[in-house]
Amino acid sequence: MEAVSTSSSQKIVFAAALSGLALVTYGAWAVAGPKMAGAALIGGLAGLSLYHASFGFTAAWRHIVTERRGTGLRAQFVLILLTAAVSFPLIAWGAEIGWPTGAFVFPFGVAGVVGAFMFGLGMQLGGGCGSGTLFTAGGGSTRMVVTLVAFILGSVVATAHLHLWNRLPALPAYSLVQDLGPHWAFLVTAAVLGLLALATVVIEKRAHGRLVPARRTESLLAGPWSPMAGALMLAVVGILTFLVVGRPWGITSAFALWGAKAFHAIGVPVTDWPYWSGQVAAIEGSVLRDATSVMDFGIIFGAMAAAALAGKFAPLWSLSRRDVLTAIVGGLLMGYGARLAFGCNIGAYLGGIVSGSMHGWLWALFAFAGSLTGTRLRLKLGMG
Repeated sequence: MEAVSTSSSQKIVFAAALSGLALVTYGAWAVAGPKMAGAALIGGLAGLSLYHASFGFTAAWRHIVTERRGTGLRAQFVLILLTAAVSFPLIAWGAEIGWPTGAFVFPFGVAGVVGAFMFGLGMQLGGGCGSGTLFTAGGGSTRMVVTLVAFILGSVVATAHLHLWNRLPALPAYSLVQDLGPHWAFLVTAAVLGLLALATVVIEKRAHGRLVPARRTESLLAGPWSPMAGALMLAVVGILTFLVVGRPWGITSAFALWGAKAFHAIGVPVTDWPYWSGQVAAIEGSVLRDATSVMDFGIIFGAMAAAALAGKFAPLWSLSRRDVLTAIVGGLLMGYGARLAFGCNIGAYLGGIVSGSMHGWLWALFAFAGSLTGTRLRLKLGMG
């Protein structure tokens, strides 16, 4: 049997996390049925996996620049490839076998370029992407709670302007799955990911002479997990999301909804904004009817449980002025950018590529440019 922390405080946190996840699951079932309850549990698995594997897109994108280490990026490529192996056939043939599956295939233009760049910059300042913000906040990081609040605010503010951004020029939506079929689409995706992985190997070997061994999985319950174990479990999360929710995994649309609900509650007429004009029921109804929100709640409680199992749930209440300011600026940039560019690393990058959409690749390109700028700014600010 694997050893876990026996600290009474960690046991209380673990019990609270399980109770929270159970309440969300029960509430989702009561409000929207078993599929929504399943979404809550999938979110819980995501939170556990993200925390134990420390699976952050932000750090991996930074480490290839500052340390010439590519382990995190290669794990991301494995996650994408494993998910695409199932998602491409589901998207192409799901309706024929009674399992209709949606995809994230969107046009990409000026708004996408600006939004992706903003997001990449913001995630380096804020200290995490969409999923990273949720799992680290759930794991006890008070700074990331500040980032999350700013993320929500930036998201809802962006919805006030999105109809204007959408008037700007954009490339049409393009799907590899629709154009080439699932088999060829997968081969093309695998080839590109393989070349990118090879590039990270070359960069790492030139800098260090060898590939540094990745962290090993020490305990399934208490963690930590290896990056590849995290990639495998998150691929399971992504595939289950396709099967249960019927579309790719997303994170940040929920933040906009939470912000809109808060604005609506204090009298801001968000339902008059074009973005929300057809979503009045979502704003006025239960948040547990929104699958993305339910999964996000699951991520928070799953990460909280994982932190307790690891014996590491210990919020730090003393934050420096720099910590607070960079968290706020980073969160605002990510929130606004995510709405302009169809999501975060999960919804736009992962969700786009595993849908076979060209916008996923373009998002990654411009978000990486923003991340590079943010990484340099972190160094100037003494953030490492």
